[in-house]
Amino acid sequence: MLPSLLPLPLRRLAWLAALGCASASAQNSLPELNALGSQWVQSAIGQGGAGGDEALQSLPLRMEVHVGKLDARLQLAPCNQVEPYLPVGSKLWGRTRIGLRCIEPGARPWNVFLPVTVQAWGMGWVLNTNVNAGETLDASSASQAEVDWAADTSPVIALPEGWVGQTAARNLMARQTLRQSMVRPAEVFAKGATVKVLAKGAGFVVTSSGKAVNGAGVGETVKVRMDNGRLVSGTVNAQGDVETGM
Repeated sequence: MLPSLLPLPLRRLAWLAALGCASASAQNSLPELNALGSQWVQSAIGQGGAGGDEALQSLPLRMEVHVGKLDARLQLAPCNQVEPYLPVGSKLWGRTRIGLRCIEPGARPWNVFLPVTVQAWGMGWVLNTNVNAGETLDASSASQAEVDWAADTSPVIALPEGWVGQTAARNLMARQTLRQSMVRPAEVFAKGATVKVLAKGAGFVVTSSGKAVNGAGVGETVKVRMDNGRLVSGTVNAQGDVETGM
């Protein structure tokens, strides 16, 4: 068992290393390598390696793993120490891959990759109808369903407050799973609107006005052309004003 006092990144590195060492004596026929890779991935998922995100580990997701096969045309040199590993920048989430490499001293080195698909099933929201870009979603726009959280890089929206009252960032299709990249806050003002600009400094606020270069909603960044022609950038606050630093 890994020491619980280790920070999470170190614990993850520790169990990955342990899994690789435990599998280091496999032969390298293609069926055996496929089986080695599959066993390693299943063990890694069981140890909490999916997603690489601590917040995801706490979610009640049902994991499914589909491991592909190495190209049958591969001709690999004999090796008695094969190490499975997760390539740098990769994670066990969605369509991904793991590496298998020969680390036997004195053997002819090789390195191959095994395709892997990790599905993470949990509750989300699925659109009931098509939604055009710019349309506002209401409570009837989507229904709860079990969805694959790992099917896309954009996070699933788990709670209704994350999409009810938001607008579609692009044209959306019925049966699509709602994800963060699909919605944006409803516009507080449109392009060309006159807006109040609050320039905040240490203990003071300077109020002025200008024309919005783009429409924006609460929490979004907007550019404003001031009366003197200067272009400033700020964030829309809950009152619909644009706050910018000095």
